[in-house]
Amino acid sequence: MSILVIAEHNNEELQAATANTLTAAKMLAEKTGSEISLLVSGGNCSAVAEAASAIPGIAQVLLADSPALEKQLPENFAPYLVELVKEKAFTYIIAPSTTHGKNILPRAAALLDVAQISDITEIVDADTFIRPIYAGNAMQTLKSSDAIKAMTVRTSAFDPADLTGGSCSVEKLGDAADAGLSRFISEEVVQSDRPELSNARIIVSGGRGMQSGDNFEMLEKVADKLGAAVGASRAAVDAGYVPNDMQVGQTGKIVAPDLYIAVGISGAIQHLAGMKDSKIIVAINKDEDAPIFNVADYGLVADLFDAVPELESQL
Repeated sequence: MSILVIAEHNNEELQAATANTLTAAKMLAEKTGSEISLLVSGGNCSAVAEAASAIPGIAQVLLADSPALEKQLPENFAPYLVELVKEKAFTYIIAPSTTHGKNILPRAAALLDVAQISDITEIVDADTFIRPIYAGNAMQTLKSSDAIKAMTVRTSAFDPADLTGGSCSVEKLGDAADAGLSRFISEEVVQSDRPELSNARIIVSGGRGMQSGDNFEMLEKVADKLGAAVGASRAAVDAGYVPNDMQVGQTGKIVAPDLYIAVGISGAIQHLAGMKDSKIIVAINKDEDAPIFNVADYGLVADLFDAVPELESQL
C-alpha cells in the first residue's frame, strides 16, 4: 500500500492545509504500513518541492512542474493525477478539503471509477473512515471496498504536521498535456494584514445582526487588538455586508480556532457546522434563545452595538 498526498501551494510556498492533511496521512500510514509520497504540481514550483523534501515522515516528493499545471486547472490536473496513480500504483489519494481539493479529487475519482470519500475527520483502519453528514449533526462511519481510495480531509480535525526536520528525495515527473478545455484568465488576490481565515488562531465573526457592512468596522477594531481574522455568517454575506471569502460555515470555510467570537450570529445549523470545533466559543446576541448559545462556552445576552465597543475599549 502507498499514499499520495496532494500538496496545496501557490507555486511559492506550501499552504497550511497541507500540514493538516499530512497528519491524517501519517495516521493512515501507521495503520496500514504504507509509505507517503507528496505531489507538488504547478508551474515554476521547484522551490516548493525542495522545501517539502524537509518534511519528516514522507518517503519522497513528486514534482510535476509543467506550464499546463501552473494554475492547477482541474481539466489538466485530474487526468495527469489519474495516470500518475495508475503508474505508481497508489492505494490512497488524499487532498485537503479545500476549494482546490474539492475541485480536483471528484474528477480524478470519477476517472478512476471509484467513490470519493469527503471530509474525513477520523481514520479507523485501512478501509474505514468517519466523516460528518447532515451539516455535522451526525457522524458517518464509512467502509470503502474500492481498490483505490480518494479522500478529502477536513483539516480542522487534524493538528498540523511538522514541516521541517526530515529529508527525502525529489523525483521530477514529466510534463502534463493541455486538454484545451479551459484556460486561466485572471485572479484577484485579497491583501490583508490580518491572518488568513482558515488558519487564524482567533476569529471574530459577524452575522445578520450587524445590520450593514459599515458596522463590521467595529469587529475589525476588536480583531486588530486580538490579532484575529474577521469572518461572517452566510446571512451576512447574502445580505451583501461583506464578500463571500469571509464566510464561515458548511458552504464557506471550515475553521477550528483557539477562540471564536460570534457577534450577532443566531447560530443556524449551516454556520455551526463550520465552527463548532473551535476550542472556545464566545457568543454575543440580544436574543437569549439564539441557537448559538447552545454551543457557546461563554454567552453574553446584550445589544452588540453596546457590547462590542465596550469590549474594544477594554482590550
